[in-house]
Amino acid sequence: MPDAPGLELIRGEIELDHPGAVLDTAFQHDRAVLVVNPEAILPVLGWLRDAPGQGYRFLSSLHAADYLPASPRFAVHYELLNRDRVERLRVKALLADPAAGPDVSAAGPVVGEGGPAGGSKPSSTPPPPRHPQSNGQEQQLLPEIDSCCELFPTAEFQEREAFDFFGIVFRGHPDLRRILLPEDYVGWPQRRDFPVGGEPVTFTYSERNYG
Repeated sequence: MPDAPGLELIRGEIELDHPGAVLDTAFQHDRAVLVVNPEAILPVLGWLRDAPGQGYRFLSSLHAADYLPASPRFAVHYELLNRDRVERLRVKALLADPAAGPDVSAAGPVVGEGGPAGGSKPSSTPPPPRHPQSNGQEQQLLPEIDSCCELFPTAEFQEREAFDFFGIVFRGHPDLRRILLPEDYVGWPQRRDFPVGGEPVTFTYSERNYG
């Protein structure tokens, strides 16, 4: 992975082509991290893939996180790999929870393990449109970010999984629907405020008959 000076050099080169795209840099869990403005995620990913000397052409993982009660609440993590140099780089985009009201992240960035790194000024952009949950009945404000499927085709199923469990909408995804949970499932079970519980399971062939 890039060392600290190398990470800052990458940030500086991105800033030349895309000013304001990189909000912060950090090392989390021994991994170099670029914290990126979510509105600039596609230009940054494309630059890291195609710019001379970069060559991060393989998206090894795309996953989401919920940092509740921190703000911005959500993050999408892009784990990029340069296979020639066997070098990894994480790109993180922080997303506010539109259902919680105005973003208060301008109070200051939080950098460290287990929480979001970086921050952005409150945006004047109107909140995203309401999206129906999978049962087609409830309307809910959901965080949004552009899909990177055109840059990295392997993101198609991974973005569906992030949508399925966190309710993050990937704009422009070719087939954004649940991938593991049934279509009539209500809620986003990997969010930190999702109620923990379940239904008792009857194991028909292993229960003793006391009747």
